[in-house]
Amino acid sequence: MQAGRHNDELAAYPESFRTSWLHTELYRARNFKQWMSKGLYLGTLMVGIEQKLLGGNVPWTLHHQHWDHEMLRPASQCKPIEYPKPDGKLTFDRLSSVFISNTNHEENQPAHLTLKDASVPIKVNLQTYAGPEARFCPAGVYEFIKEENEDRLQINAQNCVHCKTCDIKDPTQNIVWVTPEGGGGPNYPSM
Repeated sequence: MQAGRHNDELAAYPESFRTSWLHTELYRARNFKQWMSKGLYLGTLMVGIEQKLLGGNVPWTLHHQHWDHEMLRPASQCKPIEYPKPDGKLTFDRLSSVFISNTNHEENQPAHLTLKDASVPIKVNLQTYAGPEARFCPAGVYEFIKEENEDRLQINAQNCVHCKTCDIKDPTQNIVWVTPEGGGGPNYPSM
């Protein structure tokens, strides 16, 4: 804005990004996740060849064969993980971390997290996948609550740190994430 470029800024952004150091760095590392999904040994070997021997300048790009949400297995096929309680020194609970992010949403703003079908979290996600939204959200936005012997999904949208994990990982693609009104959310003043 100070340089007087506010009118053309968005139109010039794609080309500015393409010519930046960031695009170069991201382009060189584009195959990392795809190689590592093929196994630790093969992935390490191929990433080493691409990065160390060829400097990331390879003529191929590997593509994902599926969406992230398609890879979630039913809970019956998985062994539950027992995580240790946060110690408050090296590891912290979710709500303390949300507090540190200075997350703030106006109380009267419209909800930016909604469900396409309110019955899906209980009938499908909780029964088949053991309620993954309560685990994949880093901010504790999704919480299953028992009321009168019935489960209910509570959405604590005020905790949202706008990572969009719910939009990406929800196995039924039932969660709708939209940009919040009013610019609320995490505030990292030192970044």
